[in-house]
Amino acid sequence: QVQLVESGGGLVQPGGSLRLSCAASESVFSISDMAWYRQAPGKQRELVARIYGRGDTNYADSVKGRFTISGDNAKNTVYLQMNSLKPDDTAVYYCTWRLAPTEKSTFGDYWGQGTQVTVSS
Repeated sequence: QVQLVESGGGLVQPGGSLRLSCAASESVFSISDMAWYRQAPGKQRELVARIYGRGDTNYADSVKGRFTISGDNAKNTVYLQMNSLKPDDTAVYYCTWRLAPTEKSTFGDYWGQGTQVTVSS
């Protein structure tokens, strides 16, 4: 069973930066897209950024110009560079990949366990 493991969360002051990483536990056959979601206390989970196989990306309006999603296929890892962080960015951040583990598998959505990001002075 493929597992996704996030890292890089923590406490940062407003205006600071963090880089989140999400790595797969093993090589997979094919990846359709990779994304980051976040969920703040009392709020619904929301899409932050998504990257597709060809490199196309899209972002939530609230993070455009501040966050950058990128992928490293050789390392089976996706990153989220977060700059100019605001208190409203405080949330648990989850990565999710749509992937087929093997050549005979169908595509499915896989989720990491989440990493906490807290922006506070």
